[in-house]
Amino acid sequence: MDFKQIIIIAKYVQEKYRELNSAKGNKRWEAAEYMQGFMGDVGQLAKLIMSKNNYRNLDGVDQKLKEELADCLYAVIVIASELKIDLESGFVDSMKALKDNVEKHP
Repeated sequence: MDFKQIIIIAKYVQEKYRELNSAKGNKRWEAAEYMQGFMGDVGQLAKLIMSKNNYRNLDGVDQKLKEELADCLYAVIVIASELKIDLESGFVDSMKALKDNVEKHP
């Protein structure tokens, strides 16, 4: 699966959650609300990494890490979408700049 397909799936899930929340009478999430959710995901990710490094005891940490990283990716995709940011080209540009910088230093 390529990055464009991942973005399409994330946007589909976002729309389905919007429909579900609307049916429940909840307010529509915008970039700020997705950011707040993302911050919670990052906090959970930090706890899981602590567990992976034997500072906490959590069962099934590898599966939970996989799921939490996917949640974080989802959040980044929908935040970019809400802000009308072309995440794919932004990522490519950023990686090119980082690659160029690293290659300057032998």
